[in-house]
Order: sequence, then C-alpha cells, then structure tokens
Amino acid sequence: MTQAEQLKNEILQKTKEYYNLVHKPLQDKTFQAGKSRVNYAGRVFDEREMTNLVDSSLDFWLTYGSYSKAFEKKLADYLGVRWTFLVNSGSSANLLAFYALTSPLLGDRQVKRGDEVISVAAGFPTTVAPIVQYGAVPVFVDMELTHFNINTTQLEKALSQKTKAVMIAHTLGNPFNLRAVKEFCDKHNLWLIEDNCDALGSTYEGKPTGTWGDIGTSSFYPPHHMTMGEGGATYTDNPLLKKIMLSMRDWGRDCWCESGVDNTCGCRFSQSFGTLPKGYDHKYVYSHFGFNLKVSDMQAAIGVAQLEKFPSFVEKRKENFIKLYEGLKECKALILNTATPNSDPSWFGFMITLKDEVKITRNELVEYLENANIQTRNLFAGNMLRHPMFDSMIEGTDYRVIGDLPNTDKIMNDSFWIGLYPGMGDAAIDYMINTIQEYINAHA
Repeated sequence: MTQAEQLKNEILQKTKEYYNLVHKPLQDKTFQAGKSRVNYAGRVFDEREMTNLVDSSLDFWLTYGSYSKAFEKKLADYLGVRWTFLVNSGSSANLLAFYALTSPLLGDRQVKRGDEVISVAAGFPTTVAPIVQYGAVPVFVDMELTHFNINTTQLEKALSQKTKAVMIAHTLGNPFNLRAVKEFCDKHNLWLIEDNCDALGSTYEGKPTGTWGDIGTSSFYPPHHMTMGEGGATYTDNPLLKKIMLSMRDWGRDCWCESGVDNTCGCRFSQSFGTLPKGYDHKYVYSHFGFNLKVSDMQAAIGVAQLEKFPSFVEKRKENFIKLYEGLKECKALILNTATPNSDPSWFGFMITLKDEVKITRNELVEYLENANIQTRNLFAGNMLRHPMFDSMIEGTDYRVIGDLPNTDKIMNDSFWIGLYPGMGDAAIDYMINTIQEYINAHA
C-alpha cells in the first residue's frame, strides 16, 4: 500500500468516526411529542454516503465521472430501462425531457412552437414550465378527487390537431391511470413524459412508474425518495431520444465522448457537418441548442450509497402510509388519498382534503398543526393558473383550459399533505394522528 493509499484509508475511517460522533446521534434522537419537530421530509443517511462523498472529493474530478456512471447504471438496472442520464435537478430533468421532444431529428413528431401539450394545473410548476418556456401551448385538464390524479375522461376533450404530447406527474407517489393515458397516447401517436419526481419506486401493473412513457424523470432533492443534495435524472428505452438527451444535456454537442475522453468515434477530424469545413473537430460540433445540466461526481457518490438503501426506503414509506391511513380513516370530515387501482405506490406524502360540508378551513387546520410542531405542505401550486406567473399569459393563445377545473380549485383550497418519509418513527406518526383527530373532533 502506498503512502497516499494509506492516508486515504485513514481519512475515510476518520469520516466514519465523524459520522458516528456528529450525525448519528441526531438521527437516533428520541422523539418527544409536542417538542420535537415533525418534518414533512428529511435526509436518511449513514457513514456510507459521507465516505463516498469524501472519497470522490479526494479524487478531485468534480464533474461527471466514475460515480456518475455507476449511478446511471444502477438506476437503469433498478428501473429496468436501457439508459438513464444524471442531471443537476428534477426540474432540469423535466426541462431536458421536454426539450428532447423539440429536436428536428424527430421529424413529423417534433414538438414545435405553438403545438399543444396536455397537462394538469395541480402540481409543481416545473412540470409545465419547459412547455411555456419553449413556446408550446399547455392544455390543462382537471383532476379527480379519489386518487388525486388527472381525470382521464377529459383527455379526448383536450385533444386537437396541434396536440403532440402529454406531460404529467404522479401525485405524491400515487400513479395516475397509466393504462388509460398510455392507450390515449398510442391511439393518437403522442409522446408521453412521466414526471416521476415524487414517485420513484412506485409501480403500475407491476411495472415501475417512469418507464411506461417515452421519457421518465426523477428528482434527488433532499425531501425526495432518495437524495444527492441537488440532482435528477431522465430515463428512456428509445435510442433516438437517448441520443438527443445526451446531446442536449451536454451543451448540444454532436460528440458522444465522455468527459475527459477524446475521439471515441475514431473520426474526430475527418467528418463533414453542415457548412463547417471538412474535418472540423467533432468535439466542437453542435447539433442542438442545448444546456449544461450535468451533476457533479461528488453528488453522484452520495446517490450511489443512497440507491443501495433505496428498496428499504420504499418499504418504509408504504408502512408509514398504512399507519397514517388506518389512524385517520374514521375521520368523517376528511378525504384521504387511496392507491390507484392496479398500482403499488411509493408514497411521497400523505394527502388530506377537507370535505365540502366541514366547518373549518384548510388553513385553520394547517395552522393548528404547524403550531403543534407538525410541518405541512400544500399540493405545491394548487392551481398554477391562479399564480402571478400566468398574469401575462393569454388564455386561448398561450394556454388552453378544459372546463373550469373545479377539482383543481378544491385541491387548492382544501388539501394539504404531511410527511411519511423513512426517517419517521411510529411515535411521530401517532402524534400526527392524535393531533389531527383532536382538532377535527373539537372543531369540525
């Protein structure tokens, strides 16, 4: 063993010791009802994430590297897809997934400015933002209030001669009706992008969500199913979409050499492109107007350790959902989310909606919970059409709406969710159940 190798081993051993001294006591801290904060989400990690991170930092490669390649391979194997691409956030994953559909390489199926993309207004804005940013037209349909996903009966109403794609998310880990949406897309030759950022680990008819459509996306932001701090991914089985996403993620270049590698194709200085001089360096030929969305290898190093634990994270989320559901199902004032038929959700959060006849408001209940040290979240934008970002948008030109979206507004006004992440123990779940029951019984 060289001196450098010996020193590196000592550093990694000290990192483990540091975790056990500083971070492990915080994760093992006993929950105290009413005093401890019940966060809606949190990081679950041990010394493996920290040693991977330090190991990567000592290599000092910094950008996309060996850990990134390992993570992409492991995630692809987990999902059962051919290709995954690491990016710097879930929002960037959505950006890359949508912009891949705008490539001229897709011919007649290319999404062009003014083409329409079906989506929903109840969700996170960056599912829709790339559509608007490109100059395509989002078409919004309503939700249903049983599984809190897209109302698939409205898909045909949303269809027009300009429709090119459907881009929607699985709400809080609960799969939307993938069978109905996929059959609609296949019938009309539409692209399907699954925003799988809140549903990694969920399955529909035994197949992972994110793999039913043409492209799936994930987020690895700390509250999500697994984390690498910031980070995200796209995935596909389509070879042409793979080629396009690789180009657009990496500046729009035509070259497919990995970072730090030259002349993989063997003809770096002998090809012809556009009106460039023959033999122009292939590493600097650009086939798309792309981005730089790559993640750092240090982040990927964390992700590799997280992915090893991931199946246990999914099972714990399912267990916590069942405990919350069983504890609150007798509250007649509440509508609780239930799994979509033929699905097995990897739940991101526990959705609660007040019934119409209930006398209290969502904000009153949420404020009570927050004062009791229970963190809550709305279903993101609620109805994003009512946000200031749409003030300058013209309905019928910049976007279309199918109906009045009454269920979307219901979610905006009366729904919220609480956490069930893997680091949450039974004491915290019991405390949330009891606190909600006490307020409902006293005020509803």
